[in-house]
Amino acid sequence: MKTLFPSKGRRAGVKRLLVSRAVGGPPHQGRLICGTLTLRCALGRSGVTSDKREGDGATPRGRLKLLYALLRPARFSRASFLPPARFLREKDIWCDDPRSFRYNRPLRGPSKLSHEELWRSDRLYDFIGVLDHNIRPARLGRGSAIFFHIATDDLGPTAGCVALRARDMARLLPRLARRAALEVK
Repeated sequence: MKTLFPSKGRRAGVKRLLVSRAVGGPPHQGRLICGTLTLRCALGRSGVTSDKREGDGATPRGRLKLLYALLRPARFSRASFLPPARFLREKDIWCDDPRSFRYNRPLRGPSKLSHEELWRSDRLYDFIGVLDHNIRPARLGRGSAIFFHIATDDLGPTAGCVALRARDMARLLPRLARRAALEVK
């Protein structure tokens, strides 16, 4: 099993990740700074916003805590990842239906509600860091499924998430502390 996580005994790490738009690039390209490590990242297709709305394609500005991770089985080791983690299941979905009381919550499919499929064939969700945007309490229509996940190789835009190429995620994850947070500016 290939693991991208630190050994079980490690408890120290970086708690603050700085995320900002890349200067001079398109709105969906950014940079992530973790201590001395600077990585290119993908942001929402509309860039960064202070007024996040469902479907706007923007990454929310602010401090986004990494609550827990969802991991694709056989590709990651849950035991050695510092933040809480669980393995994805094939029927896992995330409700993005702003008319539902289950808005911005994980669910088991199938569902008639509008939702995001978490078990994907493109490997972008092999690692999902669930960020605390609009989680407690969830305000209807203020944005859902804001994750920290794997990006496409060309750093194509996300729907509002922050994403790193797989090789960069592999470099970053061993550096993270248990209570890491992304500060999006």
